[in-house]
Amino acid sequence: MKRINALLACLLTIMLIAGCSGVNSDASGQSTNSKKLVLGTSADYPPYEFHKKINGTDEIVGFDIEIAKELAKDMGAELVIEDMKFDSLLLALNSGKIDIAMAAMNPTEERKKNVDFSSIYYTSDQAVLVRAEDKDKYKTMDDLIGKNIGAQKSTIYEDIARAIPNAKVDALSKMSDILLSLESKRVDALIVELPVAESYEKNRSTLAIADARPKSEDNGYAVAVKKGREDLVSQMNKTIDRLMSEDKVKKYVTDATKLAEEGDSNIWTILVQYKSTFLSGVWWTLLLSLVTVVFGFILGVILVLMRRSRIKPFKWLAIAYIEFLRGTPLMVQLFIIYFGLPSIGIEFPKFIAGAIALSLNSAAYLAEIFRAGIESVDKGQLEAARSLGMSQSMAMRYIILPQALKQVLPAIGNEFVVIIKESSIVSLIGITDIMFQEEVVRGSTYAGLPPLIIAAVLYFILTFTCSKLLGVAERRLKASD
Repeated sequence: MKRINALLACLLTIMLIAGCSGVNSDASGQSTNSKKLVLGTSADYPPYEFHKKINGTDEIVGFDIEIAKELAKDMGAELVIEDMKFDSLLLALNSGKIDIAMAAMNPTEERKKNVDFSSIYYTSDQAVLVRAEDKDKYKTMDDLIGKNIGAQKSTIYEDIARAIPNAKVDALSKMSDILLSLESKRVDALIVELPVAESYEKNRSTLAIADARPKSEDNGYAVAVKKGREDLVSQMNKTIDRLMSEDKVKKYVTDATKLAEEGDSNIWTILVQYKSTFLSGVWWTLLLSLVTVVFGFILGVILVLMRRSRIKPFKWLAIAYIEFLRGTPLMVQLFIIYFGLPSIGIEFPKFIAGAIALSLNSAAYLAEIFRAGIESVDKGQLEAARSLGMSQSMAMRYIILPQALKQVLPAIGNEFVVIIKESSIVSLIGITDIMFQEEVVRGSTYAGLPPLIIAAVLYFILTFTCSKLLGVAERRLKASD
């Protein structure tokens, strides 16, 4: 018990340290009062916002970022950047996780119902991005009728694509994923921002801009803020007016376009150049998996004991918990904990929110594994233990649980391997695990498949090592048989 308590204390300390490392990025609606302006963006959209290695350090750059820096400067605040998927930005804004959202966002009437916007700071046209060999196939928008069209989810480009007659629309959250769909021939064309299309055409010889030109009235971009923040909107509009009058926005666009230089798609070059990025992802994946394994295991044991309890409320509560957690998607549970709970005053840093979601979900499955193990032990052993004067809890602790654990160790090992793989879902809320870093590298290098292969190999190394270690533990336990 002393060892277990020491381990729990150590893990709690690690969680607090990891959580505190993300506290500044989890500052909510009042962060401007504490001299911090938290910007939410989707940094896979050059030249607006994208990742770039500068002096060996990964940074989020782009002309949206430069404008945000000016906004923070005029407010006397420090700019904190949160990178997340585009379709999570407004959710994060309304839950207070970020102060402003900038990601080439159009102030459409639908969005204005939920958030407020600054004045327009940039206007651009749209384009059709295709594979280079198909450039001459699409002269007008009519040539896209009945085709497979890709677009970023929850954007006006998705609306434009869906307005094309008989078109099959494939909408994804990350621009890098949509680009991969085009290169792998899953879609025939992409509807994107013209500067973004030009950036990808310049850096990928396999892509080209078609002659077809989409038309949309919603081609201006503004900064989104939470409803009711008129003071913040007023401050931002003053800065935007100043930048427009000084003609600085055009300069930011030119500089960001030059900065979005060609990346290297060679897998070995990428691995060497971004090894520190991938290793950082491995560290956070391992840490998150370790925390999940320990707390999920402990909670799973508690749940199975509650389910087998003679106290009916405990039994009903455990059954309801297990069935609900197993019957709902992990992504929904993660979003409720990270984005939903702040609305009732409960807020966690993103690492702790991710660990809680994974632990609660894993505990439900482990509880059923433990129940199967306990029921596999002959009931006569419990009766014998009770006849020798042992209490119910003592017999369970010293007689039943050790044997049950040995019986279900392979199933527990499989659950641990699943945890390592499922932890990739936390990239949705910005935890820099392997999958998050893979997307960063893919966006920085304009490479499609190589970063995915590197991520797959890293996950395989982790899960294979875990399986072998559990195999050693299983053989040692069997030695006593």
